Amino acid sequence: MTTFVDRVELHAAAGNGGHGVASVHREKFKPLGGPDGGNGGRGGDVILVVEQSVTTLLDYHHHPHRKATNGQPGAGDNRSGKDGQDLVLPVPDGTVVLDKAGNVLADLVGQGTTFVAGQGGRGGLGNAALASARRKAPGFALLGEPGESRDIVLELKTVADVALVGYPSAGKSSLISVLSAAKPKIADYPFTTLVPNLGVVTAGSTVYTIADVPGLIPGASQGKGLGLEFLRHVERCSVLVHVLDTATLESDRDPVSDLDMIEEELRLYGGLENRPRIVALNKVDIPDGQDLADMIRPDLEARGYRVFEVSAIAHKGLNELSYALGGIIAEARAAKPVEESTRVVIRPKAVDDAGFTVTVEEDGIYRVRGEKPERWIRQTDFNNDEAVGYLADRLNRLGVEDELRKAGARAGDGVAIGPEDNAVVFDWEPTVTAGAEMLGRRGEDHRLEEPRPAAQRRRERESERDDAQAEYEGFEPFRD
Repeated sequence: MTTFVDRVELHAAAGNGGHGVASVHREKFKPLGGPDGGNGGRGGDVILVVEQSVTTLLDYHHHPHRKATNGQPGAGDNRSGKDGQDLVLPVPDGTVVLDKAGNVLADLVGQGTTFVAGQGGRGGLGNAALASARRKAPGFALLGEPGESRDIVLELKTVADVALVGYPSAGKSSLISVLSAAKPKIADYPFTTLVPNLGVVTAGSTVYTIADVPGLIPGASQGKGLGLEFLRHVERCSVLVHVLDTATLESDRDPVSDLDMIEEELRLYGGLENRPRIVALNKVDIPDGQDLADMIRPDLEARGYRVFEVSAIAHKGLNELSYALGGIIAEARAAKPVEESTRVVIRPKAVDDAGFTVTVEEDGIYRVRGEKPERWIRQTDFNNDEAVGYLADRLNRLGVEDELRKAGARAGDGVAIGPEDNAVVFDWEPTVTAGAEMLGRRGEDHRLEEPRPAAQRRRERESERDDAQAEYEGFEPFRD
């Protein structure tokens, strides 16, 4: 059974926002108590968090579909809906988040590092929040927004200071088992190591991590063997250790050609040219292995490599190798720039940025794109005429209608708001800002309007004066 997975596709779905509610307060002797509809709750987010105790993506391999909870709808009596619960997903240190196209979205390194994989939808406003001096009793509420859903790829890149690379059965697992407390699987056949093994090594005052990468073969960078799957685990290391088998039983192989082949695969993979290299000639406890090591060591040193003769079985040369690696790691850490705290960058919106765009398409449709218009579309209940009128007012105040006129749109032309695959299309009817049909604004309830006492008394006096004048002239007063 698979116990280690370092690449998965995750389907993350955030929670939907709860709908607002349209409600009118009802109480004895108060038939028109005013709107009291509550707001909907926010949908839960899907959040990735680095957790040191997690070492594999196996859980997401078996359960790739993850969804946060939805926000609850509002209720009457000004009761807001409950927010959805965030879904927190622990991932290993060194997890890289990519989209389906391979673009890096986040590189999660360090305990507690977070990334929001899916943003929860906003809750819709109830009619109590939509009420104003001119719209005292809205008969509608806003819908909750759907949560963000997307497919992402999680790749684990081991966070280690040292990476042991080499041919299968070169002795990498044996070496890491004696340098650290790691207990990898060790056997006398190729590809014994199927997953990277991590160990912690203490060399004087320096403590570092060492990784045993599964064996590489020619063509690993193009996908042969296990190399392509695990070459990513050497990307973060500070130093590479070439473990060369000086006692190989294969007649067509020798340590120098093994080194050249591994270097070629690393070059083809890319990004590792500036990492320091160390060569560990392993299995020198075998007489033939020691003889071969003595023969090839001058050639390797002439190439500029630091060479160490080691034996995992006889524990020979391990301290020298361990302290040499510790010195390189200490220098790399000292040269690393000091991390500064994250700065809050404020980017004010440009003065001429309307927040939306209007484009004319080939079929004559005027397409409106922008965060606010598209969000307002998602929040609108198109079965409610008053809600549609409120949307028209908002778009008009934002300046959408002015931009449509500038673009050449006329009454009856098709207008689409949103992307092509999910847009609302309608025939445009410009808002009329004056005329008998606009005597009352959308959403107003004149039953709740309180007349001003002074104006009411003036109208009563004028009415009495008109009645007296009509009586004096001998005809009945006319009332419209």
